[in-house]
Amino acid sequence: MNVGIVCEYNPFHRGHRKQIGIIREKFGAETGIICAMSGNYVQRGHPAISDKTLRAEAALRCGADLVVELPVTTVLSSAEGFASGGVAVLSKLCDGLCFGAETAAPDLLEQTAQALLNADFPPLLRRELDKGRSFPAARQTALEAMGLSGKLLESPNNILAVEYCKAIIRQASPMKPLPIFRAGSYHAEKADFENPSATSLRLRLQKGLDISAYLPEGAGQVFAGAPIHTLEAGERAVLGKLRTMSEAEFEALPFGTEGLWRKLMRESRSQATLEDIASAVKSKRYTRSRIDRMILCAYLGITAEMMNTDIPYVRVLGFSNRGREILNGAKKSGFFVNAGQPVIHPLWELEQKWDDLYGLFQEGTPGRPGGAKNNRVIYLP
Repeated sequence: MNVGIVCEYNPFHRGHRKQIGIIREKFGAETGIICAMSGNYVQRGHPAISDKTLRAEAALRCGADLVVELPVTTVLSSAEGFASGGVAVLSKLCDGLCFGAETAAPDLLEQTAQALLNADFPPLLRRELDKGRSFPAARQTALEAMGLSGKLLESPNNILAVEYCKAIIRQASPMKPLPIFRAGSYHAEKADFENPSATSLRLRLQKGLDISAYLPEGAGQVFAGAPIHTLEAGERAVLGKLRTMSEAEFEALPFGTEGLWRKLMRESRSQATLEDIASAVKSKRYTRSRIDRMILCAYLGITAEMMNTDIPYVRVLGFSNRGREILNGAKKSGFFVNAGQPVIHPLWELEQKWDDLYGLFQEGTPGRPGGAKNNRVIYLP
């Protein structure tokens, strides 16, 4: 049996190692564990704290068998798009999808997913949005109007868990949802030893504090002394892009109704910092994470058209012996290609550009351009 995990490992910590251990315990030592991981950018619209190759190596050293890279356009999509892209990739390799949730009840999660896909749901949601409610509040009220509790979607891991179930249903994926209880707070700013949040560890890193006690041994070795990447370190580069964009470039951005992209354009031309811009654009209807993703897409040059284009391939970042066996059959399709391998496709050039721009988020001296071409697959027997 092969079990998939959609992940970011930003950074890889004890909680992630615990999930891999639970999978081995429940399904056997021979179970293949495949991770579809965000690359150098993450779903909340920020650069990853550490380079994708380091995060992939940490996962392999801590029990994963195969790590593939989710495309940037999938990662910077909505929660729905992120889940859908992850399911589409892992369905080619896996029998089950394991994810953490505050409510680890597959029947309840799938029931909520079915309701969100029901034809009765969109008009109920629109009715609540037209009343001026925020999207999360409107969704909860619409579900309650269908006789379901919307409180399930008050928890961040539950929200993504339901999106995974929606994607599995919509794509008729062969994978079974395999939720496990996610202990600890997803957004906690204080690090818990056994169940640290990635947020708390990133905050410690940005303050120059040691996080090795919160990492499994294999991951600690990988991240020791590694360069840190933050949005703050690259703020001027992002501001430079926003301040020089044309109206047509703002209009082409993903996530933007006319009112939203015009507001982002106006604030980009009047506010001094990224925080000021995002705070001025944010509203009840448009969440902060949506604004942050829109700003990062502007910096990278990602348009709505690119977001809606099918991804022709996915990169393999690393594997174990078991992972290589899993990959052997799948590679015949041509969908999985090695890290650094040139591909005759416009996406190849964009990948180089996006990885080069990631270097500008490195604290201290910026990372050098051109590194993506030298990337090699990590092999850990």
